[in-house]
Amino acid sequence: MTSIAATAESVADARALGLAHYAARGVLEHVLARHGSTFQQQIVLRAAVTTDSPQTPDDLVARAQGSLKADPADIRATLDELLAKQLLAADGAHLRPTDAGRALLAAVGAEIAPISARIWGQIPAEDLTAAGRVLALVTERANAELAELAA
Repeated sequence: MTSIAATAESVADARALGLAHYAARGVLEHVLARHGSTFQQQIVLRAAVTTDSPQTPDDLVARAQGSLKADPADIRATLDELLAKQLLAADGAHLRPTDAGRALLAAVGAEIAPISARIWGQIPAEDLTAAGRVLALVTERANAELAELAA
């Protein structure tokens, strides 16, 4: 297994970003698997839980697609999975999270919180602020490039 140590000379680039993303996602997916859930299900369910107004399936697909950059058909399949697991429920033309769906997110959040604290802990605030600015800019630029490619 290759280890990548952070040094004062570390430079952020696409590879470093990808390695960090997949390492952190791997941790989350391990926790989610213990709860019988997937990364995509968690993102879609979170989109339903964190909204102030009822969402149609199309609304949730659009919100999740903004995060996942996944095929809308795959996100719709995930909605069906969440409905089958009774983590989402149909309410007329809208979908709403169930108590079980909210409980799942709470349980995963409680389990991942101490792990996240170990991962992010003791990183200086100024480093996190700088990284946040860079990641926001990379996200903005990559979304613009993706929009151009899709046009």
